[in-house]
Amino acid sequence: MSISLDLARTLAVVVEEGTLDAAARRLHVTPSAVSQRVRALEDQLGRVVLVRSKPVRTTEAGDAVVRLARQLTLLEHDALAAIGAEGGTTATVPLAVNADSLATWFLPPLARVAERRAVVFDLHRDDQDFTARLLESGTVMAAVTSREAPVAGCRVRRLGILRYEAVATGAFARRWFPDGADAVALASAPLVDFDRRDDLQTRWLARRGIAVADPPRHRVPASQDFATAVGLGLGWGLLPGFQSSAGLEAGDLVRLGDDPVDVPLFWQQWNLTSPLLDEVAEEIVAEGRRRLAGE
Repeated sequence: MSISLDLARTLAVVVEEGTLDAAARRLHVTPSAVSQRVRALEDQLGRVVLVRSKPVRTTEAGDAVVRLARQLTLLEHDALAAIGAEGGTTATVPLAVNADSLATWFLPPLARVAERRAVVFDLHRDDQDFTARLLESGTVMAAVTSREAPVAGCRVRRLGILRYEAVATGAFARRWFPDGADAVALASAPLVDFDRRDDLQTRWLARRGIAVADPPRHRVPASQDFATAVGLGLGWGLLPGFQSSAGLEAGDLVRLGDDPVDVPLFWQQWNLTSPLLDEVAEEIVAEGRRRLAGE
């Protein structure tokens, strides 16, 4: 059995665009032609590769085919660059990253690569506990993740530790914690979560024996806006040093405890020989190790 590379690339475009109609516009063919190509791929493999929902989603077999298509596209770009025949083409490198890294240290290394290479980055933002899933599905070529165990077909390098401290404004602390941030006060004081999957505040509270359901919670699903909400006194929250150090030094923020929450971060990327992907990795790993806490 072999996989038609043209059909595999068609499937990748369908997944990237989300619908058959959008894929057809990008490929300059009719939606019927796209559907026929996907069906031909499924007939060839004897497996369903695409669930035709809105947006479409791949099956496990489809994930493997999309990953193959994207790997081949990357290797083709590297080969053309090596022989000086890329002809002005621009490579697309999809990456996954957690929100706090994206908002603080992650973009400068990408900018340095973009200065040297004809490349654009398709960034997927997700919690560091979930970015590895995007690698597994073939959605991205590499990811910043809290997962140390390598995803199948990937290799891992340690970046460092993203250290979070529980902080609040002085006015908030005086109002809600006049006698200190004890368990009773923390059970009633409003806090800020990133979203419903954010468990950092919950983990910090659990150390103090406080039930998850006790405190009222704001949800602010953007890293800089989350920090702004804490800085405005909307609630207390755990911020990385990148976002809290200036406020702590100025006295605008105060620490609620001396027990930070450390989140180890790792770089996982496809285990294939690609000068472009390796160049991206070297910049990101070096930046992470400069900017993040060590062991």
